[in-house]
Amino acid sequence: MKIAITREHAPGERRVAATPETVKKFSALGATVAVESGAGTAAAFADSDYAAAGAMLGDRAATLAGADIVLGVQGPDPASLAGVAPGAWVVAGLNPFGERARVDAYAAAGLEALAMEFMPRITRAQSMDILSSQSNLAGYKAVLDAAAEYGRAFPMMMTAAGTVSAARVFVMGVGVAGLQAIATARRLGAQVSATDVRSATKEQIQSLGAKPIFVENVAGIEGEGAGGYAGEMSPEYQAAQAALVSAHIAKQDIVITTALIPGRPAPRLVSDAQLASMRPGSVIVDLAVEQGGNVEGAVAGEVVERHGVKIVGHRNVAGRLPADASALFSRNLYNFLSTFWDKDAGRPVLDAEIGDAIRLTKDGTVVNARLLGA
Repeated sequence: MKIAITREHAPGERRVAATPETVKKFSALGATVAVESGAGTAAAFADSDYAAAGAMLGDRAATLAGADIVLGVQGPDPASLAGVAPGAWVVAGLNPFGERARVDAYAAAGLEALAMEFMPRITRAQSMDILSSQSNLAGYKAVLDAAAEYGRAFPMMMTAAGTVSAARVFVMGVGVAGLQAIATARRLGAQVSATDVRSATKEQIQSLGAKPIFVENVAGIEGEGAGGYAGEMSPEYQAAQAALVSAHIAKQDIVITTALIPGRPAPRLVSDAQLASMRPGSVIVDLAVEQGGNVEGAVAGEVVERHGVKIVGHRNVAGRLPADASALFSRNLYNFLSTFWDKDAGRPVLDAEIGDAIRLTKDGTVVNARLLGA
């Protein structure tokens, strides 16, 4: 069983799908691990460290030759996988809805594509969940990005020259990224509030010392979608939330938006009119910018200014912390493969619950129910 780790070629991608730590663990399972030279350089993992962990170093062709499993952070171009074993697994974040043509190409090439972002949110799969591990870092980095753009201090400071008021931070969307954003902003001394369409998050917000901002008296709107994700809001809830947010957002210094709905464009949370109500020098960080954005006027990959408010739209926010993001991502991959490792077969053997959830292609066809129903 040969596992291959190649360099990432997506623009700006600095993460790597395996670290020397996980290479050593895969080798202990009995796998042969091949790493393309320079694959970990951008994440501060040297080739010598991979070699010391037992990896074979070489060029891309040598790394892929006869590989049974190819690990990636983002899905590799199917045309670049020449030389892998027939029916080889491609295990990565594959963006199945956004890159459907690439999924079809995996099928045409006879590859078995496994999308790690389709991992079901069940207890035994928590250690395999790349969305949670990467969102946690993204929420943390979003606050640091906001602090870097904000022209004032976060904590209240009482000095002989006078008092500096604490920054007011509003987090919209309280999933993994939002919870980490709340915690990080609180650690920096900000006055934090947060909102979500899921009423169950109110206690989580309060447990972190932040103030929950929720629509009241709109019966039957819980906002809970499948698998714990947010669902789409009703028109009644949308109108009530817009009124509440408009009044609250005008008083905020920093807003961090994190709302995503799997397989759909990101919901619009902040309008141009709401931006105009904020005071000059305020900052908004849109973590959903690559899926269309929560904020009107946000531009993927850029920091723009509207009405005196900076809108931060960095791409691949977790990837801007490449060493830690790679460490967590690679452990997710190891936890996944090692959980299903069959010693007798010398390879992982998936069960139906997780295998059917994440398998996109098999035997030359697209087989995933979520894609076939899209």
